[in-house]
Amino acid sequence: MMASIIIGTGSKIPEKVIHNKDLERFVNTSDEWIRTRTGIVERHIAGEGETNSGLATEAARRALEMAGLSPEEIDLVIVATLTPDMQMPSVACLVQNALGAKNAGAFDLSATCSGFLYGLTIADQFIRHKPSQKILVIGSEVLSKRVNWQDRSTCVLFGDGAGAVVLTGTSEDRGIVSTHLHADGSLWELLNIKGLGTKYPVTPEILEKGYQFIEMNGREVFKHAVRALESVTMEALEGAGWRGEEIDLFVPHQANMRIIEHLRNRLGLSREKVFINIDKYGNTSAASIPIALDEANRAGLLEPGSKVLMVAFGGGFTWGSVAMKW
Repeated sequence: MMASIIIGTGSKIPEKVIHNKDLERFVNTSDEWIRTRTGIVERHIAGEGETNSGLATEAARRALEMAGLSPEEIDLVIVATLTPDMQMPSVACLVQNALGAKNAGAFDLSATCSGFLYGLTIADQFIRHKPSQKILVIGSEVLSKRVNWQDRSTCVLFGDGAGAVVLTGTSEDRGIVSTHLHADGSLWELLNIKGLGTKYPVTPEILEKGYQFIEMNGREVFKHAVRALESVTMEALEGAGWRGEEIDLFVPHQANMRIIEHLRNRLGLSREKVFINIDKYGNTSAASIPIALDEANRAGLLEPGSKVLMVAFGGGFTWGSVAMKW
């Protein structure tokens, strides 16, 4: 049976860094408060001239280089993002053009922090239909442009960056084993960006209300995230036919260290089997898991046949999991 396998990873992180202590200068918070409640120490922020599509393109180039492929060999570009450069064209089309991937189709998808796992699932379906395809799946965000830097409940959490993978088909006993996607739109008000769409277009009144920024009920989001992620983690294990202790590397969405620790304990995993970089980057939404995958891959933590479990939760609400043998 054919399966979808990742043959290249890449990531791009902006150089500009904002440490927790930098935030203390302009918002009522502290390094100790942020570390204790989130696990975040610093985050990287896009500088002048750095765009979502630019970060995504560089991450894709690095993934293609690892895969040993030229852009012309790519059949499809999927970009998961909630912070595109513009309404039209898509980030994926801008990346396709910048890479010179002239034979590829391209589209964006919006599933917030779960977007990369949604993208992997879609790519997996394409490849199962035609295993020779080569597909780029990218998670890329510039959340710093959608954060109110006077709102301490959100500005401490988010960062910018991009991660990418290249998938193709394989007949080996490797690749994506199971995927599970979920959503609950009834809870949208708990985490949203109301403005700059067609319901709340750009007007002075909308900007005055701050609808262009992330709004979040942190306590309620936390409670729903813990329950949903625990459920989808167990669902992934059942779908793959694995036990928790069999996982070689757990790659959770990097949103909150307390949630990651809860899931680690639920799975019965040692800290060495959980990839964590939230301290360096904060929550990069759709870019979170692909950045982590690239760092783990380049650090030699992933070997052929390694059992990898990825889980994510985000606004919408959306949540999901992907289990795969590397």
